[in-house]
Amino acid sequence: MIETRSIGKRLTLLLAGVAALLSVLSWGMVTGLAREGAQRTQDNVLAASVTTIAETLRSEQGEVRLELPYAAFAMLGAISEDRVFYRVTAGDEILTGYDDLPAASPARPGQVVFDIADYRGVAIRMASIARLVLAGEGPVLVTVTVGQTRDGAGAIAAELSWLAAILAVVFFLVAVALSALVARTSLRPLNEIAAAMSRRGPSDLRPLSRPAPADLAPLLSALNRLMDRLRQSIRRSEDFIAEAAHRVRTPLATVRAQAEIALRSAKGDTEKERLRRIIRAVDESSRSAGQLLDHATVAYRTEDLAHDPLDLADLAARTVAAMEPTASMRDILLKLETEPARIAGDAILIENAIRNVLDNAIKYSPEETTVSLRITSAGDEARLTVRDQGPGLGDEPVEALTERFRRGQNTESIVGSGLGLTIAADVLRAHGGRLELGGNKNGRGGACVSLVLPLA
Repeated sequence: MIETRSIGKRLTLLLAGVAALLSVLSWGMVTGLAREGAQRTQDNVLAASVTTIAETLRSEQGEVRLELPYAAFAMLGAISEDRVFYRVTAGDEILTGYDDLPAASPARPGQVVFDIADYRGVAIRMASIARLVLAGEGPVLVTVTVGQTRDGAGAIAAELSWLAAILAVVFFLVAVALSALVARTSLRPLNEIAAAMSRRGPSDLRPLSRPAPADLAPLLSALNRLMDRLRQSIRRSEDFIAEAAHRVRTPLATVRAQAEIALRSAKGDTEKERLRRIIRAVDESSRSAGQLLDHATVAYRTEDLAHDPLDLADLAARTVAAMEPTASMRDILLKLETEPARIAGDAILIENAIRNVLDNAIKYSPEETTVSLRITSAGDEARLTVRDQGPGLGDEPVEALTERFRRGQNTESIVGSGLGLTIAADVLRAHGGRLELGGNKNGRGGACVSLVLPLA
């Protein structure tokens, strides 16, 4: 599987990128508004200053008179410590102020005009207003100009811009955290679906039915269709194995019967040994076919496992009764000790598990020995222990003996398929139990196999 960056990380990075872009845009907008606001504040103060000065203009004895009001300059110093320059001209004559102050742009009388100019090496903002004053032979155009350096307005704008930058960074960090939360919350339904699938067993191929957002409906539908096709494929394979095992066992039984007849009428030792090998091969094939059928049955029934109330002692007794003829042929005594043990499960599967374990015990036990079965209860578990006096489980790890077609190294001369313990382990695992393997502790050798199931 090729892994790429997770959807959650991609979504978080995408939202973080959008947040970064919005943060930069907001900072730029706030900075621009701060500059414009500081500029407007300065312009309003300059306009009020020149208007106040212009209102003091009057005519006395044919001359223009002016008294510079203190308030006109005091209001300029209220917002910053910038330097202030002014000039009042009547026509081409300078009445008062800085004579080298740049001339203002022409304007209609009574209209305030703003300009930006360089004066004495610094940038200043100027406001000018013109008024007509009657003096001498006619009205005289008097222009009042007030200029102020821009350091104060720039400082205010820079301070607001810095504050906006801090707010933008805070907004970005909060947006990243919220983006991660949103990504995790958005992907929660997908993670819940993945968790629901991971909790299922390998044979649980039921359709996944759970509420999910509309965006995930196509995924759920495709997943359910895939599981349905897989379930049908597995069922067809199980049916094929069962049918094949059933069809193989019948002709094998016929071949074995004919081989036994031929063995009784054979005269030479070579011919008899050859027929015995044929009978042994037929027995092994027949046994493998039967256990393949059992394994297919287990795989099929565990998909829709029944949970019927059962008595483990009754199941063991029925299995022992069914295996008595096989044990009697080798003079093996089956000894059953029971106590009530109520469980819940599939009777056919549990009997199948007991039969395979008991069949192994009979098969590997010497003639004229005893195979004991004992049922006990402890805590919330029921335990069926099968002990024999055979060669034991060998020296290899006992866990490996539950693998399919895996047999102990000390059983090569005995017919077997290596599926008995596998079937038993699968059945117990499906019922929430386990298969425990070990040796007898009574000094007489043999194997000790315990089937552990939860009590109902």
